[in-house]
Amino acid sequence: MENTAFRHRWSSYARLMRLDKPIGILLLLWPTLWALWIAAEGHPKPWLVAVFVAGVVLMRSAGCVINDYADRNIDRHVERTAERPLTAGLVSEKETLLLFGLLVGLAFVLVLTLNNFTIALSFVGAFLAASYPFTKRFTHLPQAYLGAAFGWAIPMVFAAQTGSIDPRSWWLFLAVLVWALIYDTMYAMVDRADDLKIGVKSTAILFGSWDRLIIGLLQLTFLGILYHVGHLFFLGRYWYMALGFALGLMLYHQWLIRQRDRALCFKAFLHNHWIGVVIFLGILANYYLP
Repeated sequence: MENTAFRHRWSSYARLMRLDKPIGILLLLWPTLWALWIAAEGHPKPWLVAVFVAGVVLMRSAGCVINDYADRNIDRHVERTAERPLTAGLVSEKETLLLFGLLVGLAFVLVLTLNNFTIALSFVGAFLAASYPFTKRFTHLPQAYLGAAFGWAIPMVFAAQTGSIDPRSWWLFLAVLVWALIYDTMYAMVDRADDLKIGVKSTAILFGSWDRLIIGLLQLTFLGILYHVGHLFFLGRYWYMALGFALGLMLYHQWLIRQRDRALCFKAFLHNHWIGVVIFLGILANYYLP
């Protein structure tokens, strides 16, 4: 009985951290890996790779936990989130906050192995992650705030690898912010009807019937910024080939959301992970292939 109770409790914690839905980890991981390889010109320090990969898992999990705490009185009114562990009463509010503190604490222990500049930058990242869930109450652009939270890994990576923030890296930060606007608007399109009922704000609501057009313009902006990143960091033909593949994937995403079907919008959101993959493969090919 005790083993069964423990398994059920752990299962609830794992769901609270979204370990059963790793898409958020992947969407944060790929830009972090882009930055690691570009900052190190193809030869990142192994310890930095380990720290940032683990940090991605911990901070994304922490973000999900604090998100559920912030939305505990909202989630029960949204079809997709009504059965989350906190809303369903499987974990308590106290447990949720303790788990959040534990995850952030573990991430900070990892950061303490890096240089002082990176440690200082980590406080900004922690603030962005902890405050993001509350932004949907005050602005129609929480997706942009999420992009800033996800993109903050970029300056941290450059600081950890080189001891400073390369001014060119802010273009990569901007690309990550725009990418988050793209995929998280697709995600918000799934909940738009529920969000309108309960007064939660999002870019899907802000864009309204112009959503597909604006997403398309953001996709072109994202690719344009990455094209500029390739020029700034002297990335070769494999980088630009990867951007071509990314364009093809984005056209597929536009096809998926063409009728704003909730299931297909969610599929388009999930599929953005492959954009991260092809861009990272382009970076690897740039440094390791002739």
